Amino acid sequence: MSKAITLQEFIMDSQAEFPFVSGQLTRLLTDIGVAAKIVNHQVNRAGLAGILGQSGSQNTHNEDQQKLDVFADNTFMRILTAGKSVAGIGSEEQDGYILCHDQGKQGKYVVMIDPLDGSSNIDVNVSIGTIFSIYRRVTPLGEPLSDQDFLQKGTQQVVAGYILYGSSTMLVYTTGSGVNGFTMDPAIGEFFLSHPRMAFPESGMIYSINDALLDASPPAVKIFIEGCKETHGISLKARYIGSLVTDFHRNLIKGGIYLYPSTTYNPQGKLRLMYECNPLAFIAQQAGGHAEDNYREILEIQPESLHQRSPFYVGSVNMIQGLRSCWMATSDPG
Repeated sequence: MSKAITLQEFIMDSQAEFPFVSGQLTRLLTDIGVAAKIVNHQVNRAGLAGILGQSGSQNTHNEDQQKLDVFADNTFMRILTAGKSVAGIGSEEQDGYILCHDQGKQGKYVVMIDPLDGSSNIDVNVSIGTIFSIYRRVTPLGEPLSDQDFLQKGTQQVVAGYILYGSSTMLVYTTGSGVNGFTMDPAIGEFFLSHPRMAFPESGMIYSINDALLDASPPAVKIFIEGCKETHGISLKARYIGSLVTDFHRNLIKGGIYLYPSTTYNPQGKLRLMYECNPLAFIAQQAGGHAEDNYREILEIQPESLHQRSPFYVGSVNMIQGLRSCWMATSDPG
């Protein structure tokens, strides 16, 4: 029986294989793993620890924050700012970006993070997650960070990943050379490689959309979903949990497509480009899948603001191509 590979061992081995992966990035990935363990511990005992329910505050999107939202944000901020690798952090829970170490003059990397995705499901014990991505700073070392360091295209991501807090806790990430998943052994509190070289099946049997959005969705999306329902003997299944990480992870394992369209009341979409769409789009690309907004690749979008929203369609490549054919047939880019 071969020895199980820990996350730390895998990160160190990857550093040797890829020269651009520096010691600072290795430490940063290790720090993310440590923060994930702390958040996972609190998620697992949330009911006992008295941190279920709303915190009484709102985030920058005027959404009610859950107590675990605040705890997760504080934890990742504390761990990441304590290291020397990070120059600045953009969090979905913060109004603006956070500069580390003398106005961001030190540290090679910028982190974008959704500390706790799917927090509306916390109180009902449904799987939730953390989404993160890492960019190299654009401004030279020794100079303060600026907007351009945080508003980079998704193609510039160095690392993207997510942590899934569910029946088992997993950390899945890519450095641009495939996708690997690690499952935590709760007995010893360590992540072990469990899903090497993860890949989307080219086609899938699952479509994931909030059905309540359909009436307000673009015609192309309506046509595509009708096609999913009229499968001519092929049993496609509608599966929608409402935690983005969980829906994405299931489709990555089993094959499928996730859709969060633009609507008449949210014409720019609802998901955040920098904190949710870009990281998962990069993972999908590295796993053989694809991600688009209404008419272009997510990773090619030039961000204009830190909390920019976007329509988001991600999943198995053949299903994304089917959706694209619906856009072409309706000649409706949204």
